[in-house]
Amino acid sequence: MSFNLALVQMAMSHDSKENLATATKWIREAKKKGADAVMLPELFATPYFCQIATEDAFPLAAAKESHPVLQAMKEVAKHEGLILIVSYFEQASQAYFNSVQGINSEGGSLGHYRKAHIPTGPGYEEKFYFSPGDTPPSAWQTPFGSLGVGICWDQWFPELARLMVLKGADLLLYPTAIGSEPLEVGTPTDSKMWQRVMVGHAVANSCYVAAANRVGEEKQGDRQCQFYGHSFIADYRGEILVAADEEFEGVLVQKLDLEAAQRFRAGMGLFRDRRVDLYRDLLSLDGSSYTARNRETLK
Repeated sequence: MSFNLALVQMAMSHDSKENLATATKWIREAKKKGADAVMLPELFATPYFCQIATEDAFPLAAAKESHPVLQAMKEVAKHEGLILIVSYFEQASQAYFNSVQGINSEGGSLGHYRKAHIPTGPGYEEKFYFSPGDTPPSAWQTPFGSLGVGICWDQWFPELARLMVLKGADLLLYPTAIGSEPLEVGTPTDSKMWQRVMVGHAVANSCYVAAANRVGEEKQGDRQCQFYGHSFIADYRGEILVAADEEFEGVLVQKLDLEAAQRFRAGMGLFRDRRVDLYRDLLSLDGSSYTARNRETLK
């Protein structure tokens, strides 16, 4: 079944209400352009506070059930009759997560995901804020097809992409906040490399892939980052269907044929020819024999 996917690429201010208003404006623009589903960038309601480690950012989090960002976006989804992919800072008791909520066109829940892979390093101090996610990879069912959702750093890990497609995902979605690296890292991040790794997921899993990134310069304390945009949608052959540049602010809308992807995936045989009996050592961090190690543990 075909449907129209929209990506929002936007710059964020230090005013959450302003960011919500900007996101709502672009969602409504996407609706006018025929979108059925809209994905927003990672943590779009705030600046990327993770550039530095500061306790001042924790009040930005709230429980899923009462989070102001989710409450506002549920109303927008219901009013516009759209599926929304919404990233937010979640507090769950004493734990904090980098999370995404899928919202259906009636304002209800499609699914909930907590970021699995948490980066740390100069300019990306996420381990200070977020616990590793405890939600298993899954595929969210919609009237158009199944969606698999990861968040930013997740997009670099082929294991997660494969698991989401194994669960039935026809389309992989990645809300993102990524840009230039600090000087001490040695070299700026290459947006082409970032794009290539996800295009690899599209080819290896014969599925559509899309990423929505933020854009513009942001400063936090003594840090600054130039978020490089380049949001894009790739098809199941790895062809880039639509892409933004490093300055674009607005929406990208693209028609996707998920049934065609399903037929192509079946015909390619990549999932038919998998050798799961050879992959058990992936469950170790160092590639050592999973079976032998567990035998030793049981002695």
